[in-house]
Formats: sequence, C-alpha cells, structure tokens
Amino acid sequence: MAASGGAVVLKTVKKIIVQFCPFESNVRSTREFLIMVGAEKARVTNRNCEVITDVKHDQSEPTIDITFLDGERLVMKGSKLTTQEMLSALQTRCSAKDPQAKAGDKK
Repeated sequence: MAASGGAVVLKTVKKIIVQFCPFESNVRSTREFLIMVGAEKARVTNRNCEVITDVKHDQSEPTIDITFLDGERLVMKGSKLTTQEMLSALQTRCSAKDPQAKAGDKK
C-alpha cells in the first residue's frame, strides 16, 4: 500500500497532526495513513517533521492536519477518504512544493 510513485516523502512538511477516536468504525484509513507517515522510510526523508498523534475518546471525526514548511495547511477528513487518497493528496502537494522535484519534471 505505497503511495503512488514510491515511498512517502516528507521533505516539504513541517508537522502532521493525526486526530482520531480509536473506538469509531471510520478510523481505519486514518490509522493506516499514520502508519505510513510514521514509518522509518518516511521519517528519514525529513527528520525535522513532527508527527503528532492525538487519540481522543469523544466520538470525533478523524482528521489529519498537515502544515508545510511554507506555512500552508492541508486538512483532511479521514472518515471520507481512503488511505490511498490521503497519501496521494499529500504527495501531490509535496511534489508541487519541492523545487528539486519540479526540476526533475522539466527534464
């Protein structure tokens, strides 16, 4: 279940906050996303990226709040998206913000 184009690259990400209530039925994709961005392969792409898990017991909707190095934020509602959709959205944003990735696309 890798992101399209390979591993998760967190180079342009400052912080990821993953919030969910583990007792709800709609948290699977959010938990899988957390596993992917928390994996060692993803972490080595940016050691300064904070991955914060906020486990709640309040029946709240699972959300993923990503802050990029340029201050832009991406907030995703985990109950409405698949893990692949969330990873794809993150990678699309990261690729657009990475000058090296842009240079590689032009060649």
